[in-house]
Amino acid sequence: MGERPQSVFCVGALGIDNIMQEKYLSQKELEKRLGLKFKDRNVLVTFHPVTLEADTALEQFKILLSVLDEQKNTQVIFTYANADTSGLIINRCIEKYVRKNPEKAKAYPSLGRKRYLSLVRFVDAVVGNSSSGIIEAPSFRVGTINIGDRQKGRIRAQSVIDCKPNKAGIRRGFKKLYSSSFQRTLKTVKNPYGKGNAAKKIARIIKTYNLENILKKEFYDLKF
Repeated sequence: MGERPQSVFCVGALGIDNIMQEKYLSQKELEKRLGLKFKDRNVLVTFHPVTLEADTALEQFKILLSVLDEQKNTQVIFTYANADTSGLIINRCIEKYVRKNPEKAKAYPSLGRKRYLSLVRFVDAVVGNSSSGIIEAPSFRVGTINIGDRQKGRIRAQSVIDCKPNKAGIRRGFKKLYSSSFQRTLKTVKNPYGKGNAAKKIARIIKTYNLENILKKEFYDLKF
C-alpha cells in the first residue's frame, strides 16, 4: 500500500490480548448461562454474507445446514449474522432451523466477549466464515472450518481448514476436522497472530518512534 518498510511493525492481533486477559466461564457455568448441554461433539457456527457475493449467502448457508444435519450427536450453537439485508435473511433461516431442531441447535443474537471466548474453549470447531475462526480460535487449539472466500488473503494457522461453499467441500472439512492426524496437529498449533501483548508493543512503538512529518505521506515504490 505504499508504506515504507521501516515504518511498518508487526505486533500481532489485539484480539489475542483479550484472550490472554479474559477470565473464562467453566463448562458448567457456560451451560447454565446458555441454557444448553454440551454433547460428544459441539460446533460454534457464524456465517456472514460476503459483500460482493450477497446473492449467494442464503444458498451457501442452506448447504451448510444440510451438512450440519448429517453430523451425529452434535450440538450446534449459532451466533447471528451481521445486520445487513442478507444477514437478516440468514438469521431468519437460523431461527427456523432451531425451531425445527431444538434437541441439537441453539441460537444467540450476541454472546458478548466472555461467553463467546469461553464457548470457543469447549467446542470442536468454529464453523463458517467469521474472522474469529482465523484470529482467535487457533489460540485455543480449536479447529476452524472456514467456508468460502470471506477470509481470503488472511494468514492462517494449521488449525484452519479451508473449504469451498458446497456440500462436498464442507463434508470434507468435517471429515478432516475429526481425523486423528488433524487432532494431533491441534495439540501443537501456533497462532500466527501472536501470543498477546500487542497493545503494549503498539504503545512502546508510538513512544519511541519519530513522529515528525508523518502527516504528509510519502509513498514507497516497490521495485519489480
